[in-house]
Amino acid sequence: MSFPKDFLWGGALAANQCEGAYLEDGKGLSQQDVMPHGVQGPVTEAPTPDNLKLLGTDFYHRYKEDIALLAEMGFKVFRFSIAWSRIYPTGFEQEPNEAGLAFYDQVIDECLKYGIQPLITLSHYEMPLELCRRIDGFRSREAIDCFVRYAKTVLIRYHDRVKYWLTFNEINVTLISPLMGAGVMTPKAQLTAQDKYQAAHHQLVASALVTQFAHQLDATLKIGCMAASAPRYPMTCDPDDVMSAMLSQQELDYFITVHCTGRYPYYAQRLWRENHVQLEITEADRDALQHTVDFISFSYYSSKVVAADESKYQMANGNIMRGLKNPFVPVSDYNYPIDPEGLRYILNYLYDHFHKPIFVAENGIGAREQLVTLPDGTRTVEDDARILFHRGHIQAMERAIADGVEVFGYTSWGPIDCVSAASAEISKRYGFVYVDRNQDGSGTLERFRKKSFYWYKKVIATNGEDLS
Repeated sequence: MSFPKDFLWGGALAANQCEGAYLEDGKGLSQQDVMPHGVQGPVTEAPTPDNLKLLGTDFYHRYKEDIALLAEMGFKVFRFSIAWSRIYPTGFEQEPNEAGLAFYDQVIDECLKYGIQPLITLSHYEMPLELCRRIDGFRSREAIDCFVRYAKTVLIRYHDRVKYWLTFNEINVTLISPLMGAGVMTPKAQLTAQDKYQAAHHQLVASALVTQFAHQLDATLKIGCMAASAPRYPMTCDPDDVMSAMLSQQELDYFITVHCTGRYPYYAQRLWRENHVQLEITEADRDALQHTVDFISFSYYSSKVVAADESKYQMANGNIMRGLKNPFVPVSDYNYPIDPEGLRYILNYLYDHFHKPIFVAENGIGAREQLVTLPDGTRTVEDDARILFHRGHIQAMERAIADGVEVFGYTSWGPIDCVSAASAEISKRYGFVYVDRNQDGSGTLERFRKKSFYWYKKVIATNGEDLS
């Protein structure tokens, strides 16, 4: 069984992790500009020099060079995000910032020049900081109108050139990291479950309203949802562990169910009751939620193991979502589980439950790497571990397609090294292209093709036939 002939091979980046230029051409601050350590550290009052996301990898000025590298690999699709605060610097303006719109005009046109389809994420952990501070992000219903105004602006501007869109990146992360996921500035320890579920509800309504508008604007547009996805395995066959895994899986399904069916899942009442949540849902909200997505997308880095009594087991590492250590799978440099078969599992699971086309929007491995100089003088990275990781996951994806799952695209995470979302470090590298930037911000920013660059180029050229 081979990949479909029009399969979309590519890679994904987020504006706040690669662009830099955090105050250029009228851009406003976002919550990322005051999170110098990602989700793992305190928020600052103002941007600080230790926040590498302020610099990124200078995609803002080097986008032509970077897109040319993606084209050299043969990309069919490039998933990137628009920085909301480049378009509406505080989030409250009634008129957009033309310089921000013009920048993304150029990025889109550069992609199309090479025959690369853009896939745009409207909100990838990036909200205007003023909006976060003044109304506490999506804790406020007012954020819905702000987001819809922004989304309508960019959809009208780019819809004739961009077919595929995602509304919110990893929307389920709002329950885990409300600041990262929903721009909620109130410290997490002070938030109730009511606060978090209500913020998530506002995002789901905003997503549905944008989906409605996009379909009315242009019926050919394809709008997708995006969730952080990790299949839940029970640690043992103890019924209590199996039930714990099922309940944990429902926390992911909760969001995708709303996106795909227009209503909350049957178990939402139990979830709300157990967490003392009474959602404020208006009739207008219920009407809006009926506008469902065209496809499902998700990030997949590893599976997650759960147990009824987790205190008996060792925890594994992970970006934002962590589980117990799985004794049956290897781990990365960062001690993250590596489980390709988990990708086949979650693809089958989601397709069985929701019967929507699926796009694998993120998949990659972070590693500590150093440039080496080959005998011919070429500088590169011998990243065999990355090749092994992607080979295994692409093979698992191919098996899912053979199972009958309708998978139409795959974008590796961070094809050009970028700054980590979770920890705001550049030393954890995901790319096929090495960027000469160090953790202290120094470096030439020169790009170097890693060994995996040529491997992925071959994979795309053969439509997944040659993975050697």
